[in-house]
Amino acid sequence: MNSHDDTSTALWGPVDLVTAAGIDHVRLVYDYLDAGDPDACASLLHDRVVFELPGLAPAHGRAAVLEAHLRHTRPAVRHEIDRVVAQDRSVVAAGRRVVPGRDAPEQRFVDVFTIADDGMVSGCTRYYHLAPQDPPPAGP
Repeated sequence: MNSHDDTSTALWGPVDLVTAAGIDHVRLVYDYLDAGDPDACASLLHDRVVFELPGLAPAHGRAAVLEAHLRHTRPAVRHEIDRVVAQDRSVVAAGRRVVPGRDAPEQRFVDVFTIADDGMVSGCTRYYHLAPQDPPPAGP
């Protein structure tokens, strides 16, 4: 399924045109990354875009963001977006990273995007779903 086939976008109240454009740009970011087209993806990113991945220093600027994303993503990985929620120039996408043809478990994620005044993606912070750790044993 292409992310444009997804009908699970939630909008609360009136949506300004910048936020609406941001929703389209966020969906296209995933499509272009999955298609292996970093130039098309870069066309949707603001000059001063910031990308934050857990455990890594933030990447600043188009080139650094694309490099960080490509280093972080295995070849052939696909993003399957389950839900998009948008309001006030913020777009939240929840989905799964899937490696086609492999029995590896899907990795669930949530990306929180900020949208610049021109509709370009100006920031993204990624969060991963992790199983809770067992609490340490109680002391004597």
